[in-house]
Amino acid sequence: MRLLPLVAALGLCFAATTACAQTTLTPAPAPKLDPANTLILELKSGKVTIELLPALAPKHVERVKQLAKDGFYNGIKWHRVIPGFMAQSGDPTGTGTGGSKYGNLSAEFTPTPFRRGVVGAARSASKDSANSQFFIMFAETPGLNGEYTAWGRVIDGMTFVDGIAKGQPPATPDIIVKAYLASDAK
Repeated sequence: MRLLPLVAALGLCFAATTACAQTTLTPAPAPKLDPANTLILELKSGKVTIELLPALAPKHVERVKQLAKDGFYNGIKWHRVIPGFMAQSGDPTGTGTGGSKYGNLSAEFTPTPFRRGVVGAARSASKDSANSQFFIMFAETPGLNGEYTAWGRVIDGMTFVDGIAKGQPPATPDIIVKAYLASDAK
């Protein structure tokens, strides 16, 4: 007769586990992005949505916003695209040596891991030399953690980033057709 309470208890556990499993399998709604902190990169293959992270790198985010408002990134080449590592753009000369008319930025390093989809500020050997260039990670690269400024992350469109022509520089570089903040979309 003690078997009945055990069976009942197992039934309750099974029901609770099933309900729990169903709850965890249901995807959570995507967080609502702040349009003023959402950068859109239009590539020839589609749109890439980047969440800007001012809590991590306020000076870098402000610079990216200013450059997007200026139209600086429109038509800029992806000049360094290394499979399994990252895609780099933001140089008006297309050589990896140029920058904007604004001065260089001081580093805003955080322990943020450089994983797939993280967007960081490109720089020279000097830690305080970031200006307009940036890169989007294809894969996790722990060696960059704490050594480069992370200022955003791709929320949508990473498959379009994956399709950017590879090379250093690519034989036929892809470009950023247009870059703008979601709050400025028309």
